Amino acid sequence: MKPSLSKDEINALALELGFSGCRFTSADIPAQTGARLKAFIDAGYHGHMDWFPETFDRRQSPTNMWDEAKTAILLSMNYGPEVNPLDILEKREKAAISVYAKNRDYHDIIKGRLKQIAQKIASRTGAKVKVFVDTAPLMEKPLAQQAGLGWQGKHTNLVSREFGSWLFLGSILTDQEFEADEPETDHCGNCRACLDICPTKAFPAPYQLDARRCISYLTIEHHGPIPLEFRKAIGNRIYGCDDCLAVCPWNKFAAEASEAKLKARADLIEPDLADLVLLEDKNFRKMFSGSPIKRIGRSRFIRNVLIAIGNSQNKNMAALVAGLFQDPDPVIRGGAIWAYSQLANEKDFLLQCDGHISSEKDPSVLHEWQTGKSHFGNGMTHG
Repeated sequence: MKPSLSKDEINALALELGFSGCRFTSADIPAQTGARLKAFIDAGYHGHMDWFPETFDRRQSPTNMWDEAKTAILLSMNYGPEVNPLDILEKREKAAISVYAKNRDYHDIIKGRLKQIAQKIASRTGAKVKVFVDTAPLMEKPLAQQAGLGWQGKHTNLVSREFGSWLFLGSILTDQEFEADEPETDHCGNCRACLDICPTKAFPAPYQLDARRCISYLTIEHHGPIPLEFRKAIGNRIYGCDDCLAVCPWNKFAAEASEAKLKARADLIEPDLADLVLLEDKNFRKMFSGSPIKRIGRSRFIRNVLIAIGNSQNKNMAALVAGLFQDPDPVIRGGAIWAYSQLANEKDFLLQCDGHISSEKDPSVLHEWQTGKSHFGNGMTHG
């Protein structure tokens, strides 16, 4: 018979590996959690994230995904920023990048360490183990609340009394039974700071998120042109959005991340939009190697940068974006047209339009030229 491994030993190993918390719960969750997920999908709030309805049955409970699972071990890692992420939003010529994406991909960092813990459990107990970091049909946030790591706030993200809203989550499922820890209760009270700050009004109600209106979804998951109604509200956010996290009052207890690989790279703290928009595919891949940003590809990235440039009010960048009117990617061409329409005068815009519209074949790009002409013709401002 293999020797046992205590919860205290697992907790000690987790802390040694840089985790902020480690808690245990049953590998099952109440039926109402699945019901809330179904309501989210039925309302269409998942947008183009088709994996939600496709994996709904398995996602309702860990035991639906692995029927031998008895215990879920939830681990958190603090990634608290050095400065307030809201400060850069006033610097219109700089790019605002979500705190979590300013260095290495957290999936890679956390998964390797979860495997170390899982291997220790397996070797000491003979138990079966599986590790997950945000890539499987596993509802980690409800499990984390059930395990006592924090609670799901009104912005739907996990909040901790010790670390505020800045936590990555990872989980280990095992067929070994461990005593469950006490769940955490909701401490949001009457606060609605996270709901009120959202630039695109992505929260239909407390604890509900319409991803289709969320800047994180729009800049990361959404393919093609970003809907016109959200472009002004995006401001200079080129990858994700931290507003609802950053404004949470519980962040007054948050500590700066101690893991070096989660601290912001110097070149991603306040990068210039004018430099980023010039990135060709090769340089884009080189710059963001090992970063979660690399996964959205140059097309979506430059699209986002162009929206930020259009919102910059810096008319000197008009000539810069005009250089992308003939980019091979229609999403980039369309983004360049919108940005140019926000920065150029009517005469220059119409000259550029006359010079390019006759040779343009893509319907979405043609639509951007027509929208730009309407913008000037009607004296309107987009957004």
